[in-house]
Amino acid sequence: MKYLGKADPQMERLIKLEQKRQAETLMMIPSENIVSKAVEEAAGSCLGNKYAEGYPGRRYYQGQEIIDQVETLVIERAKKLFGVPAVNVQPHSGSPANFAVYTALLNPGDTLMGFSLKFGGHLTHGADLNASSRYFRSVPYETDKNGYLDYDAIEKLAKKEKPKIIIAGFTAYSRILDWKRFSQIADEVGAYLLADISHVAGLIAAGVYPSPVPYAHIVTTTTHKTLRAPRGAMIMVTDIGLKKDPDLAKKIDKAIIPGIQGGPHMNTIAAIGVALKEDSTKKFVKYAKQIIANAKVLSEELKKYGFYLSTGGTDSHLILIDLRNKNLLGNTVAEAYEKAGIVTNRNSVPFDPNPPFYPSGLRLGTPGLTSRGMKEREMKKIAVWMNQIVEELMKIKEKKKYTMDEEKKKEVRKEIISQSKIIPNIKKEVLALCKKFHLKTSY
Repeated sequence: MKYLGKADPQMERLIKLEQKRQAETLMMIPSENIVSKAVEEAAGSCLGNKYAEGYPGRRYYQGQEIIDQVETLVIERAKKLFGVPAVNVQPHSGSPANFAVYTALLNPGDTLMGFSLKFGGHLTHGADLNASSRYFRSVPYETDKNGYLDYDAIEKLAKKEKPKIIIAGFTAYSRILDWKRFSQIADEVGAYLLADISHVAGLIAAGVYPSPVPYAHIVTTTTHKTLRAPRGAMIMVTDIGLKKDPDLAKKIDKAIIPGIQGGPHMNTIAAIGVALKEDSTKKFVKYAKQIIANAKVLSEELKKYGFYLSTGGTDSHLILIDLRNKNLLGNTVAEAYEKAGIVTNRNSVPFDPNPPFYPSGLRLGTPGLTSRGMKEREMKKIAVWMNQIVEELMKIKEKKKYTMDEEKKKEVRKEIISQSKIIPNIKKEVLALCKKFHLKTSY
């Protein structure tokens, strides 16, 4: 930051503090990752100065010769990496990407069917209060009692409700989705199948998680999770999507602009392109395999310590812990972990008796840890720390005789965590581990 310190010392200070926080803590939120310096440079480049409303060869402003080449290069890299005939790289994030698909294919009041937020789906898959349920009729599907998707129940619901779009995707589900079965269900009712691969796009690109491309009509993804790119999104139209509707890609493009967005963020798009080049290497395939290996070891270690995992484990980068057998809220555990330098997030679990803001679960993942070079040995250490903290929290809560309702109060959680004697010691150990595995600057 050669110039920022002189221009805005206050902002420079905050950025350096956040950089320090990231360097000294374990990034275990599954939707976070660490981009390379090359990606950062592209994201902070002069491309952000250019307004490029429209598409390559069809812009509204002059001075687009280089910009058109940039966007076309990123599109071609995405098409090659995922094996699709059409890609829109302009969505500002995953939420408008999904909404663009809905506005391209649905009329207000039409039915869409997506994974319930309470059971592992995303807000944009039809959750209450989200635009996807305010403007369209939302029919949610759920998991069975063990946390697995029940495809027979999904099929039955689809036949009953006749949705125009079925969304297959998740934000808190650790198992492999059966894209083929989703496709069969969509075909039975004449629906479009939208695969939202935001969490597993990098794993799919590396070939370590099944691709929905042969089965879905449309594929959406954010770019900042396992793809290890900046915060943006892409909408991909597949061969079977074009077979179902030859104008599908054109409809998607029109839904982005003039439908819901104006000018694209060309600096972000360029940075996504840099990441896609990184994602096309053998090194990235090795990285993606390690993400899953780390997640599997971490999940097995946690199970040894009596943690209950939704579905009993993971096939991906993501782990969902159900803390009901520990008699602790996800809030308390997430806040205690953060004090120790372990950054996760509270999350609802299937059939959660608690409200979303005070859920019974904890969601975590391994992409960020793996980007730093951590492997199975480190996962075992982290599992030990996680267990030690939870065991102590349980004892403190029991001694204080706090109820679950009392634990929902911030001051009560603060009191429980403040009584911990082990958190300061674990924080020192976490810091030592972080110093050993520096934040990567290149991949």
